[in-house]
Amino acid sequence: MNIEEAKEQYRDEWILAEVVTTDALNRPIEVRVIIHSKNRDDVYEQLEHVGENQHVMTLYTGEIPEKGYAVAFYGRT
Repeated sequence: MNIEEAKEQYRDEWILAEVVTTDALNRPIEVRVIIHSKNRDDVYEQLEHVGENQHVMTLYTGEIPEKGYAVAFYGRT
């Protein structure tokens, strides 16, 4: 499915998806949803099971915070 279809199907959720195809600038075009959840931690936990050579992305399909708010993300290596 493409990114817009994933956003529409999983509104207000976090998504972990495998990137299937990209454009010439390496931007994702088509993805395969691995997991989706209202809870961000569910998606981040699943990241531990992603293969070394697997090209994945995470995204949030909810409303972006208003100007003046800060958002913090964390990552694991």
